[in-house]
Amino acid sequence: MQVSDKLIKPLTEAKYLNADNVSRYRCIMRIFFEHYEKLKYWLYQEEVYEEMIQDPLFADYRPEQCQQDLTMLTEWKNLNTIQDTKKVASIEEFKNKKYRYQMTEYSVEIERLVIRLENLFIEGASLEPTLLERIRRSVEHFPDMAGKDKNEVYTWWTDLNNDFVRLNQNYQDYIRDLNSVRAEEMMHTKEFLVFKDRLIEYLRSFIKGLQRNVGVIEENLRLQNEELKKQVFEKVIDYELSIPRMEIEVSKEMIEQKVQGRYQSIYDWFVGNEGQENEAGKLFDATNDIIRRITRYAAQLSEKNALGANRKEEYRKVAELFLRCQDVEEAHKMSAMVFGMECPQHLAGDLIRETDSMNIGVYEEQPMEITLKPRVRTYREKSRRSAIHESAEQKQETRRKMLEKQKEETEKLRALEVDGKIHFDKLPVLEPRIREILLKWLSDAMESADFSARTDDGRSYILDRSQEKEICVVHCEDGNFTMPKLTLVFQEDA
Repeated sequence: MQVSDKLIKPLTEAKYLNADNVSRYRCIMRIFFEHYEKLKYWLYQEEVYEEMIQDPLFADYRPEQCQQDLTMLTEWKNLNTIQDTKKVASIEEFKNKKYRYQMTEYSVEIERLVIRLENLFIEGASLEPTLLERIRRSVEHFPDMAGKDKNEVYTWWTDLNNDFVRLNQNYQDYIRDLNSVRAEEMMHTKEFLVFKDRLIEYLRSFIKGLQRNVGVIEENLRLQNEELKKQVFEKVIDYELSIPRMEIEVSKEMIEQKVQGRYQSIYDWFVGNEGQENEAGKLFDATNDIIRRITRYAAQLSEKNALGANRKEEYRKVAELFLRCQDVEEAHKMSAMVFGMECPQHLAGDLIRETDSMNIGVYEEQPMEITLKPRVRTYREKSRRSAIHESAEQKQETRRKMLEKQKEETEKLRALEVDGKIHFDKLPVLEPRIREILLKWLSDAMESADFSARTDDGRSYILDRSQEKEICVVHCEDGNFTMPKLTLVFQEDA
């Protein structure tokens, strides 16, 4: 952080937001801002006064008060003034100093901020997979920008930064809302079950967008050539320097620092830095945690609604209705009324039928008896004694197969060694199981302080990271993956 005079001096332009007559000051500034948006920059005191008294809240507002308020806002540097001599008809009017007022740049930005704060909960936040797709396309076009003119490069750079800022703000606000106390309370209400599925589908759609785009963006950023980045950044900096600025003086070093800082933020978000998890991975985990929490709360609500629901009396009542029927035909009609023809009930289970004919109805077959278990927590089935079966032969056979498999895997792994080393950039096409073993060895070594570990059969090895800044592709039977260029060096025991 660089401490400058602007940083440590008080911001007098914001005083009107918390002054004694804040209601009058804020309304006056909103009048100026609304006219500013319509490209009308200068207002007379009379125009401000007329708009103020149109609201019943300021029915007793006097011109003298308006003059005092405008003077105070001018002292706080919220308004610029200029004396208008065009409409002066006499020396007396000139002495009265008829002024026109205009908002300062600081005041315009303060009002914009205030309006955003007022609409903060109205606009809300969202998780937009389209932003990830736009960022992915922009990053994919990075190499093309070296051959474009600086105007097109600056437009591309601005779009990329705007999309990244929106993605950051939207996901942070949305996750914050889902983790808020209000959301937590709502998840415990019955109304939550109504839109639970829509919310989960929305979150899963965003996760799919993350999975589709983040990997592509990460790989493109990793493989960017330093010389190419320098060329593109130079064009962005040249364009920034070519923009005429009236009051602000900027240097090339300031712009270069800003451009590189923004690129580094994008890089860290998708790629990570110094072995730390990137922000995209954290967002993926946070979204999954929210889905799990929503599902858990929904299950708890469903259990709570079903708690104590004993349908025994309902079934008894239905059975009595059927018992009153005179014959089977009347029972059929009763069944249609109780269960409905649009949703017929089917008996499911391991039922043993006397015939497999499709043309025989339920009432033509012999009735079945099904033993029902009591619906009480204390019920336990009777335990029966049973003999312990000897399975020594089966264990021996399982052990033999396991040893053969280990021996086969060891031979395949030994075949990958060249002079006691396994170079990941020189590996042939790997089986999934061999790949898992190699990655486990890598993981074990990375967790050690001196990057050394032992295999399951007791062999010591160290991880050579001298070329880890280079990238290699490991080919497997079920796909390929990129990784740093690493080497496993085995140390034979003396």
